[in-house]
Amino acid sequence: MKKISILGSTGSIGTQTLSVVRQHKDLFKVEAIAANNNDELLEKQINEFQPKLAVLYNKDAADRLQTRYTGKTKILSQDAGLIAAAVFDDVDTVVTSLMGFAGLRPTMAAIKAGKNIALANKETLVVAGELIMAMAKENKVSILPVDSEHCAIFQCLQGNDKNRVNKLLLTASGGPFRGKKEIDLENVQVNQCLAHPTWSMGKKITIDSASLVNKGLEIIEAHWLYDMPYDKIQVVVHPQSIVHSMVEYIDGTVMAQLGSTDMRLPIQYALTYPHRMESAAKRLDFWNMVQLTFERPDTQTFKGIDLAYEAGRIGGTMPCAMNAANEVAVEAFLHNRIKFLDIYSIIEKTMQAHKVIKDMVPEVFFSVDASARNFACKIINSI
Repeated sequence: MKKISILGSTGSIGTQTLSVVRQHKDLFKVEAIAANNNDELLEKQINEFQPKLAVLYNKDAADRLQTRYTGKTKILSQDAGLIAAAVFDDVDTVVTSLMGFAGLRPTMAAIKAGKNIALANKETLVVAGELIMAMAKENKVSILPVDSEHCAIFQCLQGNDKNRVNKLLLTASGGPFRGKKEIDLENVQVNQCLAHPTWSMGKKITIDSASLVNKGLEIIEAHWLYDMPYDKIQVVVHPQSIVHSMVEYIDGTVMAQLGSTDMRLPIQYALTYPHRMESAAKRLDFWNMVQLTFERPDTQTFKGIDLAYEAGRIGGTMPCAMNAANEVAVEAFLHNRIKFLDIYSIIEKTMQAHKVIKDMVPEVFFSVDASARNFACKIINSI
């Protein structure tokens, strides 16, 4: 039985991970769960899965839970709680699905503690990919991708020599504004951005998908996961979201992974690899599948992809600055403080002002993240 810890258990990936566990109770035991501030849902998860440790990062939420909970699960809070869940003794695999930069510190702690990582927090590799991959190698732990695109690439690489890869093809739905131009996006509202055509996700990643910044972050993630140069990573818009990604080999063969738009599939594969198990996910019906289409992304309107290529190629702490600016900008947009297209200018201006540091030590990333956030906030306040 695999013993797991889930960081971000009340979010979209966390709840779907628990759905996988629920289906395969004989394979998994949840030993620790952690969330931000949803004490009511976390309490339900505690009662169902009986973990030994539960964490609410928000201390007020943890205190609320403590006042009414009488069971055996230990309740912790704040950074110390997250780290405790990441390094919990009985755990062999940590599902890292915390949102954004917040996932970096507990992921590093889990790796240092020798835990295998089921990675749903792409920002960890975007921000500190070189450091994280070196730490994983040093501590002899595996990092298995939970993102549908990177799980697809991982599967397409099985049984093949990575040196024979010509190109990684990351697919993108194109989001709710595919085909729109800048003039069409000047006054789009939050609810329009959250209406993703094919996937059901959390608010932040859904906004990132609308701007295609999410696909940009996935480019950087793929670079580190598969040690692939940026000129061998290409984005292809595929509106149906059936082909989750592809790998082109030097002989012209293209391997593709297809499946329904159900995150339980990549989550389960990351947890059961190298084995495949039964899944509750809907099966594809090829007799009734009308079409699969592919097109070039519009990078002039949706600048997130090119901004990520630029940040990745510059390297050092530039992706960290880019990610920080994006997180601040998306939060501001969700609270109606800026317009949708302002997200790009905030990222661009922050990157232009950032002085790149090449020293790959943890303290640098936390410092750069803080300073980039502060700079992005000043831009927002001036809008």
